[in-house]
Amino acid sequence: MARAKKLINDPNDVVKELIEGMVETYPHLTYLDGIPEVKVILRSDIKRGNYNKVAIISGGGSGHEPAHAGYVGEGMLTAAICGEVFASPSVNAILAGIRAVTGPPGCLLIVKNYTGDRLNFGSAAEQAKAEGFKVEMVIVGDDCALPPPPRGPVGRRGLAGTLFVHKVAGAAAAAGRPLPEVAKVARRVTEMVGTMGVALTVCTLPGQNPSDRLGPGKMELGLGIHGEPGAMVADLQPVDVVVAHILKQILSQETNYVPITPGSQVVLMVNSLGATPMMELMIAAGKAVAQLQIEHGLAVERVYTGSFMTSLDMAGMSLSVLKVDDSILDALDSATQAPAWPVGVAGPRPSTTLPVALPPAPANLNPDPVRPQELSAQGQKLEAAIRAGATAVLGLKESLNEWDGVVGDGDCGTTMAKAAKAVLQDLDSHYPLNDAAATVHELGSSIRRVTGGTSGILYDIFTRAAFVILKNVGNPVTAKKWSAAFEAAVAAVGKYGGASAGHRTLLDALLPASTTLQEKLAAGEDPLKAFNAAADAAVAGAAATKSMLAQSGRSSYVPEYVLAKVPDPGAMAAAEWLRAAAQALSSSP
Repeated sequence: MARAKKLINDPNDVVKELIEGMVETYPHLTYLDGIPEVKVILRSDIKRGNYNKVAIISGGGSGHEPAHAGYVGEGMLTAAICGEVFASPSVNAILAGIRAVTGPPGCLLIVKNYTGDRLNFGSAAEQAKAEGFKVEMVIVGDDCALPPPPRGPVGRRGLAGTLFVHKVAGAAAAAGRPLPEVAKVARRVTEMVGTMGVALTVCTLPGQNPSDRLGPGKMELGLGIHGEPGAMVADLQPVDVVVAHILKQILSQETNYVPITPGSQVVLMVNSLGATPMMELMIAAGKAVAQLQIEHGLAVERVYTGSFMTSLDMAGMSLSVLKVDDSILDALDSATQAPAWPVGVAGPRPSTTLPVALPPAPANLNPDPVRPQELSAQGQKLEAAIRAGATAVLGLKESLNEWDGVVGDGDCGTTMAKAAKAVLQDLDSHYPLNDAAATVHELGSSIRRVTGGTSGILYDIFTRAAFVILKNVGNPVTAKKWSAAFEAAVAAVGKYGGASAGHRTLLDALLPASTTLQEKLAAGEDPLKAFNAAADAAVAGAAATKSMLAQSGRSSYVPEYVLAKVPDPGAMAAAEWLRAAAQALSSSP
């Protein structure tokens, strides 16, 4: 099959060149100049560290233009963090954006409900807090296509309704309201908006072949914005029928996605998914307004029709319905310079647009570690445990890839092995093993340096949270302090990953291990025996994932009969390194 026709150069450069074109088009925008992974568009009038209002930051994968960079401007976003196409931006990029625009009033991160976005923005938020920034984060999940809770945290993805959150929060920040109030109004909007989409074609990524998943005469209802399959495939219907189905789903009293009842005031967004012409969008808008008023008894106060959050070249649309009152309407109507709201391009265009320098990390935040010439008893035990755990993960590489090939994208073993190799390399060169907290910090640094994907960011968050507990307790660290650090690390993984016990994730190994360790130590058990019991609990928990229904990550989209064939690879990896570390400590002097 021939590749799709695209007006691009190198597919690997599309995001960089997109940013260059945007800042040349809109004179109020600029971008950070630095390492390649940092792709951040920000207001050119913001002076780093001196901004006297709450900064509003959002972002995500590219390919959804004009979201998110098109909503940067006074009265809306202060900065947008651009990931690669359909990929979450890195922690480093998000941190750079926070450092570039956040002043004393702090910043609000508006994040769509996808695992990668939650994890990367969450990790950056924690690091920014450690650097002294005031940070709040709001998660937007406005999708009304998938079943609502108790299905689990993956149920409601972030879709075009996110833009209403951008606008209302941006208006509150522009008015000088403090961070807690800005976050409060943003969360209020997330609770009152629902979105559902329909696709007529599948999008094509730059440099790839077009998909033929949707045949002639078919449409897909309830899709996401990354080309993933929708909730159902049906025969193509007239737009009246399509609009009626979408609105009925959003406003269903049974699912109770949004608190909209007859008599409510609402606004409507009719959003192109990329390749739908304005003629079709306007037809849909007219039919939707009539149905909202006549069939549902609602007062439609505003209608926004156009391309707001797309999926590359996908033909189709989404409808978003937001319940409003006078305060929200005032915020939606308030002035903004964000070009995609939309507004005209204002102000003289400079002869050229120069990027600003990438803001540096705070000096001496993480001093260079030094491996001690002589190891203390604690240092020897740490070295043995870390080496054993990393070696065990390397030995599990092929099995992890095999399991992940059934329930995910098949690279869990490769990703974990890459992290394990980095840990072993750094262990022999510069881990400050006599300092437990610093060692845990460097363990995370090793993983961050080489590991992408969900596993990498989860262990990044894990080590950061453990470090916070350990950094002020001194050395050697008691068994109960290790247990407290482990508990905090596991809790942080659950908080930002959105999963909990029974969701078929690595938490099904880590949570029973943490609980068992706490209980055994509280009962006066010998620490080594307690750790081995915790490792046994992790192994049992990981094995039990084979019978669980996934509720987080990519596995949540896999049928139950497929899941039953294998255990969760992330849980198995966690159990294996815990068991190996416990055994190494038991056999060490």
